[in-house]
Amino acid sequence: MANTSNRYSSTHQQQVVERRLERVIDLPAPMPGQFGPAHTVVPVISQEDYALSDPFILFMDDRLDGKPIGGPHPHAGFETVTLVLKGGMVHDGGRLGERDAQWMTAGSGVVHGEGLENAAGQARILQLWLTLPKAQRWAPASFQDIPYSGLPVRREAGVEVRLYSGSSGGVRSETKNYVPVTLAEFLLEPGASIEQDLPGSYNGFFYALEGELAVGPDERVLRPGQVGWLDRPESAGDSSIRITGTTRVRALLYAGQPQGEPLVSYGPFIGDTQADILRVMGEYRSGRYGPPPRR
Repeated sequence: MANTSNRYSSTHQQQVVERRLERVIDLPAPMPGQFGPAHTVVPVISQEDYALSDPFILFMDDRLDGKPIGGPHPHAGFETVTLVLKGGMVHDGGRLGERDAQWMTAGSGVVHGEGLENAAGQARILQLWLTLPKAQRWAPASFQDIPYSGLPVRREAGVEVRLYSGSSGGVRSETKNYVPVTLAEFLLEPGASIEQDLPGSYNGFFYALEGELAVGPDERVLRPGQVGWLDRPESAGDSSIRITGTTRVRALLYAGQPQGEPLVSYGPFIGDTQADILRVMGEYRSGRYGPPPRR
């Protein structure tokens, strides 16, 4: 376990663990993606690292230049969280503009399609694969579109926190989750700081998009092109992370409750056993999957 320091909440007189960055990983340069020369991708989380990244299975930073992406394709056994950083995209149930997100429960199985809104434009899209609790592995398929304009906002001096999921301070998102997850965008002016509370049991990481931020009591620096993983305190009580903008900053925090269950994967399918994979492949081939309904 990483070293941690403690403080006490003035309101509840309870110990709060101050968390820090345990690992800062330099990501590779964008590499060729699967959709031809106009598609490059940065792998932020790989499936083989799931024991360390639980509840996050996979995370890709896709960059596209005027080509269609993701024609109709299946998923089952997990959730996808898609966030548009640049451009716009369309999907079976509508569209996502810049900074909008979609939370899709593949669960019992879907076939869905995605594409760039402007075939001549550019886009940058983050897609996360998030596990489902074993008891809800095959939950009914659904999706939630999360418009940026409607996100709840926490404001402090020189700081805005916009919540796609979870809570910050007294502000809470209405996004419905199977696995408890905080997904927040942090916008900080130079020198501004904020503390973000999380359950001590959460696993999570910061992804820097713009500027340079310092995290934790040791003010470890994180820059674009890096992912910074939080330490895992021994205490499962309350914890807090202090974030400071050394320049103007835009960064994302992904943090969630690990599920502690091993997974089996094959292509776009996630299961608990190999038998699950064989079953969902058969269901897909027999035409049982369709577009997800709005949740």
